[in-house]
Amino acid sequence: MTLRLQLRRFLGARIRQWRRFANEVATVGPADDYAKSFHYFGRATALMAPQGVIYNERYLSIGDETLIGPNVCLTAGINGDQEMLATPTVSIGRRCVIGRGSHIIGHWSIELGDEIQTGPYVYITDQNHSYEEIDQPVGWQTPSEGAVKIGSGSWIGANVVILPGTTLGKNTTVAAGAVVRGTFPTTWYWAACPRKCCGTIRRRRLGGGSFVSQGFFGLDLTPLRSSPQYRRLYLAALFRCSVRRRRTLLCRFNCAC
Repeated sequence: MTLRLQLRRFLGARIRQWRRFANEVATVGPADDYAKSFHYFGRATALMAPQGVIYNERYLSIGDETLIGPNVCLTAGINGDQEMLATPTVSIGRRCVIGRGSHIIGHWSIELGDEIQTGPYVYITDQNHSYEEIDQPVGWQTPSEGAVKIGSGSWIGANVVILPGTTLGKNTTVAAGAVVRGTFPTTWYWAACPRKCCGTIRRRRLGGGSFVSQGFFGLDLTPLRSSPQYRRLYLAALFRCSVRRRRTLLCRFNCAC
């Protein structure tokens, strides 16, 4: 091993060690002076380092026992001096987890309930560009706004975009990559881009007092492998997919039956 390689490994290990130490020290907790600049900064809450862009903290509320991941951007308005109409403009409930690199950009009202978890790189905003005037650049037109509310217990997958005016009920699941706008009831499952309803999530009692989840328009999520219904689903899927995907489905079907 050359001296240059030894030096590189030594310095690399030290840099990684110091970076972990710096991120641990830079994590913001409720006892830090910076936390006092927020409208509310809950007990046992943490802003993990490195932090993303955060400004207008006096309009940001973070509930107790909530974890904000690294590189998350939390903003109210377009700059740190703007006076907002609603206080708080962005409200995150208790025991939430906001994934790495997510953006919560508030201008009017964004309210996240309790025990919400998001994947990485989720984008939530209550303001969007308008394009009614065809003779004006889109960026110079008056933006449209709509309050956003996400019900408690919901799960938002990676790279989801929540647009202005969206209201999600409690315990709602949004699959990765979906673009969501509108008002939706509780315990629904949304997927695709733009979002598509894949069914409700409800429970049906079986013998012995146990439950099984149902979804995808009422079909059991855990069907019996040998049931005629399961066979029909696979056969129907074969005629709607590519040759390569068809081979994969046939392989799974033969292995399962």
